[in-house]
Amino acid sequence: MAAQVTEADLVVARPFALDVDEVVRELRTDERGLTTQDAATRLGIVGRNELPEPARKPAIVRFLAHFNDTLIYILIAAAVIKAVMGDWLDFWVIMAVAIINAIIGYIQEGRAEKALAGIRGMLSADASARRDGAWATVPAAELVPGDVIRLMPGDKVPADVRLLQAFQLRIDESALTGESVPASKKVDPVSADAGVGDRTSMAFSGTIVSAGQGRGIVTGTGVTTEIGKIQSLADEAGELATPLTQQLDYFGRVLTIVILGMAAVMLMIGRFLHQMPFDELISAAIGFAVAAIPEGLPALVTITLALGVQQMARQNAITRKLPAVEALGSVTTVCSDKTGTLTKNEMTVRRIVTPIAAYDVTGLGYDPTGEIRPVGDARLGGDLTAVLAVASLCNDAHIVQSDQAAGSGEAPRWQLVGEPTEGALKVVAMKGRLDPGGSTRVGVIPFDSANKFMATLNQGADGSRAILVKGAPDRLLERSGSQRGPAGPQALDLVRWEAVIDELSAQGLRVLAAARKPVGADVDGIAVEDLEGLEFLGVWGIVDPPRPEAIDAIADCHTAGIKVKMITGDHAGTALAIGREMGLVRGDDVRVLTGADLEALSQEQLKEVVRDVDVYARTSPEHKIRIVRALQSHGEVVAMTGDGVNDAPALTRANVGIAMGIKGTEATKEAAEVVLADDNFATIRSAIAEGRRIYDNLRKSIVFLLPTNGAQSLVILIAVVFGLTLPLTSVQVLWVNMVTAVTLSLALAYEPAEKDIMTRRPRKTGGPIIDGSELAFVLIVSVLIGGAAMGVFYGVAATGTDVAYARTEAVLMLALGQLAYLLNCRFMSRSSITGDLFRGNRMIWISAAALIVLQVIFTYVPVMNTLFESEPLAAASWILPLVLSIAIFFAVEVLKAVFRGRSR
Repeated sequence: MAAQVTEADLVVARPFALDVDEVVRELRTDERGLTTQDAATRLGIVGRNELPEPARKPAIVRFLAHFNDTLIYILIAAAVIKAVMGDWLDFWVIMAVAIINAIIGYIQEGRAEKALAGIRGMLSADASARRDGAWATVPAAELVPGDVIRLMPGDKVPADVRLLQAFQLRIDESALTGESVPASKKVDPVSADAGVGDRTSMAFSGTIVSAGQGRGIVTGTGVTTEIGKIQSLADEAGELATPLTQQLDYFGRVLTIVILGMAAVMLMIGRFLHQMPFDELISAAIGFAVAAIPEGLPALVTITLALGVQQMARQNAITRKLPAVEALGSVTTVCSDKTGTLTKNEMTVRRIVTPIAAYDVTGLGYDPTGEIRPVGDARLGGDLTAVLAVASLCNDAHIVQSDQAAGSGEAPRWQLVGEPTEGALKVVAMKGRLDPGGSTRVGVIPFDSANKFMATLNQGADGSRAILVKGAPDRLLERSGSQRGPAGPQALDLVRWEAVIDELSAQGLRVLAAARKPVGADVDGIAVEDLEGLEFLGVWGIVDPPRPEAIDAIADCHTAGIKVKMITGDHAGTALAIGREMGLVRGDDVRVLTGADLEALSQEQLKEVVRDVDVYARTSPEHKIRIVRALQSHGEVVAMTGDGVNDAPALTRANVGIAMGIKGTEATKEAAEVVLADDNFATIRSAIAEGRRIYDNLRKSIVFLLPTNGAQSLVILIAVVFGLTLPLTSVQVLWVNMVTAVTLSLALAYEPAEKDIMTRRPRKTGGPIIDGSELAFVLIVSVLIGGAAMGVFYGVAATGTDVAYARTEAVLMLALGQLAYLLNCRFMSRSSITGDLFRGNRMIWISAAALIVLQVIFTYVPVMNTLFESEPLAAASWILPLVLSIAIFFAVEVLKAVFRGRSR
């Protein structure tokens, strides 16, 4: 072994495609492993076998980011000007509004992203490596390329390893590849263009050894492993702004330009036309800006989304990031992993075929509830019993009932101890009520990936012995000399069995076969050589079954105009069969793209076909990101679901990442915006409906909130333009804005969903959050409410009443006018003059009561009179604002009818 190595010596390109000797030679090592000194030298060159810590922003930076909004900039500028002028009360009131909004946003955003930390947690802590000619337990972080390690059942693979030896080695790679069945490993090299799931000569970091033993040479550590590459993809995938955040940003920029432009015009008119004092003019300009800014909007959006989060949590959809709630409502395409997401990830026998008959099996997963039904006129007979005996006895798996469910009154929860395929066979034997009858195992030939079968020697209660075999149909057929007939052994019908196997495979079923061979009572052991002249008993068709509720959910998504695409690591035939069963695809001319097909397509070519393909098979993490990006290039809003670490980068890139909460890895949960507590694809349908409801209510809330600002700014603008006394001070403006935002506008967040919410097409993304028609509606309502407030102020002031008293009554008019308008906004597409106005949302009346209480405090509490320059009103002074508010309600209803007519 060479004493000096360079970094280039520790890199092997495509080790899975090279012979073992060539890998050993390139890494300058041998099968005896490294010395401690060599390992230390290499560790200094390549670094520790760890994934780098992600950079985290300090908490103060994350808090200050919530001030990064153009509307908040104007508020802060207004506060600074007030401070310069010495108006400290106004300064602190304005700053309090901005700070409260930031605190709400900071708290609701929750913890920072931990996707990369979740991936790091998948790595093994220790490894058994050969150092200085002896086996030793070393920290996995200190493994280097060239180390020789050994793998045992239950081990977490500590690095990417080129296998040197493999004894019946099977590794669970579902978190990396999406394959539901453990992958059988061997030492033979594979094709240089093989995908991750087909690299049978490799063991990958973070995967788990489910059976057998192996030895291998480390070829990749840290960021050079497949998991490390996934981390890099997740880091580089980038996150997209949700449609709502894009619309609010656009709205804020446009509103800022309008506010600044009108404030400048107002300053010039007031200064040059009316020669207003500079201090008074500046105060008026600030009052106008504060009036025009919907500073309650950030809080309104945040709180509305937070309420949606609570509602979704009750439906088992846990939202980690607030904007994802709304983004779900605009989803146009759901890209779903198959294993564990659309399917149960619990292998199930669906069909049994014997030489005599065929049988359908009901029930799903590892729950033994179900039955075996003959197809056609057949009856349950000895042929079925013989197959079930092999399923139960030639089997190392166990099905157990979890302690949590037992005796609790809940439906029992059944768990598998062993391999998924054997679990499926054990369950079907339980469904057949098979009684092993005191059978004992005498000998065993464990499953071997080279032989592709398992055999046991069993002794019955009567002392008779037989060899029971299960495995790949082709291997058992070539070792069989007969098949079980109605009256005993008969000639093997090879043509029929080949047709049966092809038919079951075309249905996406994994086919296993059963056979037996009676032996003498004196036979005490078995060998592979004994497995000749078998009696073929039949085959099982096994599948990872679709979730029934997921089938219904997919149909509902299609009705709602949402496309569902399946992206899986399974083979194309299996994926297509499951796709047909779930209603994802229909017809005979269906195109399936595999990972190899995607490799052959450029990104531009993929963009052309991506919307027409609904099933993708044998994919890698890179492929998933390419698919998501290609869909997004067409303006699609993409939700990506998944449960394995291989899904994390695509979940990060998607508009909405949705992880499975029960079977999902920590990396996947931390990369996602939404986690499904019940691993149920159908929950996504409910979450999308909830997202649509929330967006509807947000639009109602914004259309309700804007006339508050419009009315106030209009009052100040007209007063300055015509040189009149200001009807409101800046702090009174803030009072009306905040009191309506935290009471009335929040009431609309509780509005129930419209009846047609899941029959509409997804809403179009981009453009303003309210359209031109709604903007015109808002402006007219602003004139109505603002005109009423001005009429009250100038009418009361004209009687010689104190200005502060008149302003207090004007504030009351604005508050009651907004309350009347709130009732109009409950039903924007139909009349509010209906009995439904008093039903369905009790928060409306709670909020109305809260507004009245706050307004009474504003009017009659002395400290509030001091802070907001208000005065107590006589009881009669409430009558005029109340009458005008009722008039506003009916006027807006007429306006709604006019706009509905124009829309039709």
